[in-house]
Order: sequence, then structure tokens, then C-alpha cells
Amino acid sequence: MDQLIDHPAIISVFTMIILGMLVLDLGILNKKGHVVSNREAAIWSAIWISLAMGFSAIIYFYMGSEKFMQFQGAYWIEKALSVDNLFVFILVFGYFNVAKEAQHKVLFWGVLGALVFRAIFIFTGVWLLNYTYLPELNLFGEAVKINYLLTIFGIILILAGIKSGFSNEEDEGSTDFSKSAGSKFVHQFFKVSPHFDGDKFFSVQNGIKMATPLFVVVAIVEFTDLLFAVDSIPAIFAIAPDDPFILYTSNIFAILGLRSLYFLLANFMYMFSKLKYGLAVILSFIGVKMIIAPFYHIETTVSLLVVGSLLILSVIASLLFPDKD
Repeated sequence: MDQLIDHPAIISVFTMIILGMLVLDLGILNKKGHVVSNREAAIWSAIWISLAMGFSAIIYFYMGSEKFMQFQGAYWIEKALSVDNLFVFILVFGYFNVAKEAQHKVLFWGVLGALVFRAIFIFTGVWLLNYTYLPELNLFGEAVKINYLLTIFGIILILAGIKSGFSNEEDEGSTDFSKSAGSKFVHQFFKVSPHFDGDKFFSVQNGIKMATPLFVVVAIVEFTDLLFAVDSIPAIFAIAPDDPFILYTSNIFAILGLRSLYFLLANFMYMFSKLKYGLAVILSFIGVKMIIAPFYHIETTVSLLVVGSLLILSVIASLLFPDKD
């Protein structure tokens, strides 16, 4: 089957877009920390979504509708699941009282870490999938090839969906992030100052170079993303388990647009109060899709319609039945 790796020109376009946007972001537009307005966040969200849709159009033109739908499915699943991740970032920033001027820098470096770790997870996962097929079985007169790793992923997603649907938001809001894995990691290897120093990750205090609480926040954001990847990466394997480049490119476009989306969410959380229920059903649906894949194939188009419908319904429910808080 045709894969994205067979089209080096498309991969080159992807690389140039990502590197160009990162240089523009860090080197030109955001040299100094500043408060990101709703207007700026909306503009950049639109830019990143447009870039992703434009890239998917290139895939459609050169590789056909199936690969186009795989990219779209993986992109929107990652985007949807990452929204839940952003809610945790809001809690982390609130817990440490991170200044709004410094939040963009934290998210930027968090995204750079995600670029590396997602590549490791995706390419390693696809490689493992090729070695985890059971011998072909004959069930009800049909030849069936079961991949036990995909089956395990499916079970994990169903359990994650159930857990997400019944999670207690009050418990999440009372989390002590100072005892999280990211915080413990930094405190184990660095002396940590109790005070911020602008948007610096390290500062010299009393002649001693120390990590600032902002560096601790970056570590927590990175570790949080790793935890969320346990759900999101297996979920996109259900879309295109044999094409890591489709998964990676869609994943990166989704992640890079999250920083601007974060600043919108921080001000409009009420519009997503019921999103966790939609995400719970999405995770469970994808888990079921992975488990039954050897027996019944759910088309990528159907998966995309289900995911999109659930997201729209959860937002509508949030607006019609807002939380009292």
C-alpha cells in the first residue's frame, strides 16, 4: 500500500513548514514574553488549522482519498484528546501562579519536547505492530489475523474512556502538582528557587545557579504530555497502523496548534464542560474499533464522522447545560 515515506517531496514540504513556523514563532514573533490576547490566539489557531488542512490537500492530490481521510482522522482525534490535556495545563499554571506573559514560553518548549517523544512513540509503535501478529486463524470460514498489541491498546482505550467519563473534576482540581513526577525529577537533579525570575528557567541567587519554578512547570507539562500520549498514540494507531509518517505529520500539526488553542480555552472553559463525556465515548469507540478490526473493518470515513459528531454534540451540550460553578 502506498505510504507517505514513498513521497519524499511531501515530507520535505512538511519539514519546511514546521521548521519555518518554529523559527517564526520563537525567533521573530515571540522573542519577549507577552500576554496572548483572544484575537491573537484565534488568528494563530486558524493559521495552524489552515496549514494542516492545506497539507492534507497535498496528501489527497498525490496519494488519494484514503490517505487523506487517515490524516484527517488522526489529526482530529489527536486534537480532541489534547483538549483534555490543555485543561490540566490550566490547572498547573494556576497552581504555580505562572504569569500570563510566561505561559507561551512554557507551552512552546513543551511542544518541542512533544515533537521528539511523539516521534519515538509512533515509529516504535508501528515497528512493534509488525512483529505482534498471531498466526493466521480460521474463524467461521474466514481467515483472520489478530494483532495482540492492537487488542491490548483497544482494551486500554476502553478502560481510559470509562475512567474519563466517571472522573471527578473536583479531585483533578485539588491535585498537588508539587509532588508530581515532573516536579520530583527537577528537584532531584537541580536546586530549585522558590521564586520566579521573569520568564527565565534558571537564575543566580546568592551566587548559586538555581532552577526557577518555571522550569519545574515545563517538566510537569512534559511529563503530563507523556501520560496523555498513552491514550492518544494508541488511538491514532486505529486509523493508520501501517503508515507512521501519516500518523506523525497529523500528530505534529495537531500539537503545534495547541498553544494558541490553550489561550482560547483558558477564557472559554464553560464551552467545553461536557467535553470529557464526548472524549470518553470517543476513546471507547476507538478501542472497540481496534479490537474488532480483524473481524470487521470500520471505514476511516465512518470513524471521522463519529469523532466529529461526538465533539460537536459535547460542545452543544456544554452550552445548553453549563456547569453551575
